[in-house]
Amino acid sequence: MAAEGMNSHAMSKSQIAYQWIKARIHDGTFSPGYRLVLGQIAQELGVSVVPVREAIRLLEAEGLVTFERNIGAQVAMVDETDYQHTMQTLALVEGYAAALASEVSPPEVLEKAKALNAELADCLDHFEPNRFTALNREFHAVLFGPCPNPQVLDLVTRGWNRLNGLRTSTFSFVPGRAKESVAEHENILGLLGRGAPAHEVEQAVREHRLATLRAFQAYQAQRHS
Repeated sequence: MAAEGMNSHAMSKSQIAYQWIKARIHDGTFSPGYRLVLGQIAQELGVSVVPVREAIRLLEAEGLVTFERNIGAQVAMVDETDYQHTMQTLALVEGYAAALASEVSPPEVLEKAKALNAELADCLDHFEPNRFTALNREFHAVLFGPCPNPQVLDLVTRGWNRLNGLRTSTFSFVPGRAKESVAEHENILGLLGRGAPAHEVEQAVREHRLATLRAFQAYQAQRHS
């Protein structure tokens, strides 16, 4: 009887650890590629490593966590093909949406985008992938938001929602990509500020999206080599 009680108690702790880790995977705090250090999680939750290890096994069975020799437990990476297709499509439609938006955007849109990119630059010193990703999404939404074509806008929104569903933020596991991204934003803002032709804005936004995809692919190639 006592053994059953102890087992039940242990299981309740593993369930707590399971729910805690799973919630952080889904809200992006623990993004794809994030290393799950069992000792740190156990200390955070005030439990031993045993229930945390059991929680990791459950999450591994669900495909949310992977375990590799010499690396340990980490949040599972996204489906590479799905991510590639989403980013390629988004590069096309978001670039076009931003180009259309650039022709009708009021001055305050550019000012808001500049302020957001300044916040992104400030994040680089004390990097928090979750906060950076949220600000980055807001920056892009400000740029393509004034797009006067609702169907193009709908396609862009669907693309971003798909990225959210893939739970990915390249900034969390590709060193240097965040800094490059802020610099590319500055280039786009410069084009908008001087009233560059729409096709130049479209090309810059498209290339910016594809640069993130290339960074992701280079990281994946390095992992698999």
